[in-house]
Amino acid sequence: MSDAAPAKTHLNPGALGDREGLADREGPAHREELADPEAVAHPILTDDYATQWMGLKVLALGDGSATVAATLRREMLNGFGIAHGGMIFAIADSAFALACNPHTPDEDQAGTITVAAGVDVNFLAPAHVGERITAVAARRAQAGRSGLYDVQVFASPQLPASSGDPASPGDPAPSGDPAPSGDPASPEDPSSFGAPGRLIAEFRGRSRTIPQR
Repeated sequence: MSDAAPAKTHLNPGALGDREGLADREGPAHREELADPEAVAHPILTDDYATQWMGLKVLALGDGSATVAATLRREMLNGFGIAHGGMIFAIADSAFALACNPHTPDEDQAGTITVAAGVDVNFLAPAHVGERITAVAARRAQAGRSGLYDVQVFASPQLPASSGDPASPGDPAPSGDPAPSGDPASPEDPSSFGAPGRLIAEFRGRSRTIPQR
């Protein structure tokens, strides 16, 4: 993993990585989620089967930043019926990894990867099945091969696919979705998505760039 990345968003016309086998095992509903044509591509996800199982969607990539989202499924809950802390951690960790590793390494970054050297996480509020979990990662400091990143994790209710009572044009945008605008938000900047819900966890990661084996 290396920490300098071009501030460029890479749109994927298809699915993230090779998901055919996984999608066949997970069933039609999950297969549709994994094949989201609006997902953003990153090469480290090609063989990342944990991220694929979570149904993670990469919304934005930038120089030292990443925004990802996933829908909280029943098998991601703990015995109390709320999001398992490990699932929230995993979503945040995926955003952390994407922020650390450039989509297109330059010559100085070739042959290296950036991995987690340590992490602190604080769980602030529960999340519930069906909610959209969004993790926003940003680099705070870089010194040689070491970096410091913050990841904020948010939860928001999913919008129904269709409704018999559509919202009035004058109604405010639901929580977690940016208000409509004549100038669409650029996917280059994670903050342009607006407030993605209520804050449920904060994650601080320490990265280390090492030779790729």
